[in-house]
Amino acid sequence: MIGIYLIGAFVIGVLLFYNRNKTVNYLLSGIFLLLQWIFTIYEYRHLNIEDSGYFMPDSLAVIFLVVLSIVCIPAFYHSYIYFKHNRDIPRERGIYHAATVLLIASLSAAYLASHIGVTWVFVELTTLSASALIYHRRNVRTLEGTWKYIFVCSISITLVFIGILFLTLALQEAGLKNLSYQSLIEKAPVLNVFWLKLAFLFIFTGYTAKAGLVPMYTAGIDAKDKAPSPAGALIGSVLMTVGFFGIFRFYEIISHTSIYSWSNKIILISGVLSVFVATVYMLRVKNIKRMLAYSGVYHMGLVVIGLAAGGIGRYAAILHLVLHSFTKPTLFFQTGQIYRIYKSKSIYDIGNYFKYNLTGALVLLFAFFIVTAMPPSGMFVSEFLVFRSLFESGNWWILAFILLLLTLIIWSFGKNILKILFIPPVGFNDEKVEKIPAVESYSHFILLALVIYLGLHPPAEFVQLINSAITHLPH
Repeated sequence: MIGIYLIGAFVIGVLLFYNRNKTVNYLLSGIFLLLQWIFTIYEYRHLNIEDSGYFMPDSLAVIFLVVLSIVCIPAFYHSYIYFKHNRDIPRERGIYHAATVLLIASLSAAYLASHIGVTWVFVELTTLSASALIYHRRNVRTLEGTWKYIFVCSISITLVFIGILFLTLALQEAGLKNLSYQSLIEKAPVLNVFWLKLAFLFIFTGYTAKAGLVPMYTAGIDAKDKAPSPAGALIGSVLMTVGFFGIFRFYEIISHTSIYSWSNKIILISGVLSVFVATVYMLRVKNIKRMLAYSGVYHMGLVVIGLAAGGIGRYAAILHLVLHSFTKPTLFFQTGQIYRIYKSKSIYDIGNYFKYNLTGALVLLFAFFIVTAMPPSGMFVSEFLVFRSLFESGNWWILAFILLLLTLIIWSFGKNILKILFIPPVGFNDEKVEKIPAVESYSHFILLALVIYLGLHPPAEFVQLINSAITHLPH
């Protein structure tokens, strides 16, 4: 099935690239969405059955394949709205939709890859497709953002490749050749620790560029700012997830070796530094899209902190990642509406949002409560479980430090959001403000409702999938 899906996505992508007719363009996008959901349902019903030799829809892959398929529906819808209200050049529209299809197909394949080399290939493809989306507006700023993204991601993917080479050396010493994850987990205890340590350092560092973690988090900040808001929603959510996949898959292997505790310390340091860096920038930044981008850095920091703390933190890490993947697109979609009203991303130029877009303002207010993990947000549950794992693992000082940083983040985030919602902007001419139809925000409410539902009343099957996803980790 993966072969049919990838060929289908490639054909649709090529047709989108060359097509100049708007109706055909949206028809092809609709066909791809249908293909995406057929593929998702098929893989869900064939859980843990190998597909084409290099792919396996295990629990983790299926969870995030479903998340991706849900998020890409409003992403296509808001892309339609974006072109309706912005410059609509047929060639650029075709490239945009082709790149979106390539990005979603690459993410789907990377989630399902059961071979470390195949994961690497499809993660690299996400760099190419995301770059086309970042450069969509074709001006100096987007060009700068695109080159920065390509430069950092190229370095990161090279680091991952070097890490895989070190892993290969460890395998050769043990007389092994198979680079599938299942084989690596089984043979991990006999592999040379020195090569494994080097492999982990390079692979982990490389994938932090996609995951939005220290040290290579900078790749995604400009990308989310410069890309159109529907593309930014994908880059700021499901694309970050694929970086976590790269880290998590190798972490599963390392967890069966004597350097497991050492790897936890590395991940924990990266997670804490990510939250710290995000806090510093969120206290200063006045660009709403960059503020959301740094918010993603601190959430990813919490995810890996939960993973490294162990115990219930592993469950919390997966849950938090799922909830973040639904929340962050909502906020990025909303920035598209804000820009249409104020023609600016600067928080200095935005204000009194309730007056100009009541439905959008309600979305922004609810999303703020949810993304900052205030009850009844589902993220309150996942963050609480991360804190509990830190407490139970004896990391008291880290817990206290993280709580202090989160307090500063909530204060800074809240100050900016309340300014946007209630304080009139200085010098803003509201005579020709565009009226935003309420229907454009309905999908935002649905995504936010999903975050509350999955956090407070997760279905038994969803909980079972998460528990199954972390079953390879030591108890």
